[in-house]
Amino acid sequence: MAFGMLKNYSDKMVDNLEGGRKNKIVKIFILFFIIAISCLVLNYHSDTYILEFFPNSYKSIFSQDLKQGNLIPPSLSTNDSNISWKKSSRPENYLTSKKKNQNKLKKVLKEAAMADKTVIITALNAAWTAPNSIFEIFLESFVIGNNTKSLLKNLLVVALDQTAYSHCLKIHTHCYALITKNVDFSGEKLYMSGDYLKMMWRRTDFLRVVLQMGYNFIFTDADILWFRQPFAHFYSNVDFQIACDHYLHDSFDPNNDPNGGFKFVKSNNQTIQFYKFWYKSRKIYKGKNEQDVFNIIKYGPFIKKIGLKIRFLDTAYFGGFCEPSKDLNYVCTMHANCCVGLDNKIHDLRMTIDDWKNYMTLPSSEKGSKRHTWTVPRICG
Repeated sequence: MAFGMLKNYSDKMVDNLEGGRKNKIVKIFILFFIIAISCLVLNYHSDTYILEFFPNSYKSIFSQDLKQGNLIPPSLSTNDSNISWKKSSRPENYLTSKKKNQNKLKKVLKEAAMADKTVIITALNAAWTAPNSIFEIFLESFVIGNNTKSLLKNLLVVALDQTAYSHCLKIHTHCYALITKNVDFSGEKLYMSGDYLKMMWRRTDFLRVVLQMGYNFIFTDADILWFRQPFAHFYSNVDFQIACDHYLHDSFDPNNDPNGGFKFVKSNNQTIQFYKFWYKSRKIYKGKNEQDVFNIIKYGPFIKKIGLKIRFLDTAYFGGFCEPSKDLNYVCTMHANCCVGLDNKIHDLRMTIDDWKNYMTLPSSEKGSKRHTWTVPRICG
């Protein structure tokens, strides 16, 4: 209709040229000009329309000042990176997919959750789920641990690629596919490589979604072996508690060296705000992983501003290859930290399993009569 009005106007304008005689060359030029302008206008509105359906988080990044802690709550889905960036894509398809993924996540969280809505979560890719790899050692630790086998029903495995998801479904009950379109997370990711950083930050944002759905979580890397239930060693009335590579014997001291591979986080307004801020801080501290960024922002004013209560976990109970727990009589978990390379991790984790099996065969009187230590790290460390 608008094009027709413009055409009529051009006809009248040209009719008036040279006393009503139509100059065909001029008319053709004006029509071509009007068509070109119309296409540009339509194209602009098409782009604007699609932008309306981008997740709020992508738009809000440019409308906030992270350094001042002014947050505009985003509405990231668990599948935000699956957006099609082509103009021909339908926004309703994205919204339908988003809703479907949210429903799947809600279902699997409900099935895996404890009575208090706490879920144990790990995330891994194809390299870690391959036969005889990390995942099988991880699951074995629950089976041979002291009263840990029952926790497998509360374990949600988040698969970062289709291969990992398919393998998880074969050997575990609760699996969820967090697949990122156009990004291949299946192979071994070298520490601090570009894909490694994407994977770590993808995981961090997923955990924010879990909190927003009302679930507490114990997040555990799959290279952490579980030998005892950890709950007795968690602090009460704390929002966020995290394991350490090196512990300074003071759970309040922010100078502790934390490791993001193991943490217990309660779902509340403080932790949700913190995870949003943490995830968005990657834009300020580019090239750093989530653990390094946490080590920066833990000193900042934002944590005090929102009232987030943080404690650091003792390596006596939650040890690792960086700082092994000194006595197997107390250990809950053992982490293959301070260890680079999948094969190296597998080797020393198998030795860790053997250490535990040898310890468990001892008579109760001998277990308690002296301190028992690890033979690892061997290749790692």
